[in-house]
Amino acid sequence: MPFAPVFRSEWLKIRTVRSLLATLLVLFAATTAFSALATLDPEDQDADPLFAALSGTALGQIAAITFGSLAVSAEYREGAAVRLSLTAVPRRGLWFAAKAAAIAAVVLVVALVTSLTALLAGLAGLGDAADGLTTADQVRGVVGGAVYLTLMALFAAGLATLLRSGMATLSVLIPFVLIVSFVIGDALGAVADFMPDRAGQTVLRSVPEGTLGPWTGLGVTACWTAAALLAGAWRLRRQDA
Repeated sequence: MPFAPVFRSEWLKIRTVRSLLATLLVLFAATTAFSALATLDPEDQDADPLFAALSGTALGQIAAITFGSLAVSAEYREGAAVRLSLTAVPRRGLWFAAKAAAIAAVVLVVALVTSLTALLAGLAGLGDAADGLTTADQVRGVVGGAVYLTLMALFAAGLATLLRSGMATLSVLIPFVLIVSFVIGDALGAVADFMPDRAGQTVLRSVPEGTLGPWTGLGVTACWTAAALLAGAWRLRRQDA
């Protein structure tokens, strides 16, 4: 079976599930709203205006993670949906690749619009404090932020396929990005720079901190995502639906 019709079928699933569309709306609204509230401490010489302008991304990633998780876990509700999908597409690797591609395409488009809108809202809120940002910094922040959100959605999708549960996936990832990364991560020193969320968010800074650069940090997140997707594909191929 060709890839294109399988991809279209997965796109139709996403388009017709209201909870997934609502999650994308939350991604846009939360990221933009919290970026619009961005402020900088005038006495803080290390304050990063780009990171402040895109600060809503830290909250928006929760919606991206939820989207990726729900897009997969919907297949495993009572097992009926995934059995039907695999009956229509017996090649499990093809089906999983199409689902991952559909998730990535949808999130990337929404995230690009979201990151651009959030940046404009954040810059308006910062006013003169953002005058030092270059066009290159802003373009990197928008594109990098969109790619980061897409990778986090795929990371959640891979983990949801491995665990076969959206609730379990969210129970692991949301505390991880909200608690482990910000609380425990500070005590780990340079090791924390290689966590998937902290590494990827380096691209949102005009002057990166830590051991990773903007694109190498995003590359680290991509490696985490690839590992999760491979683990999910392995479970899908090895275990009955």
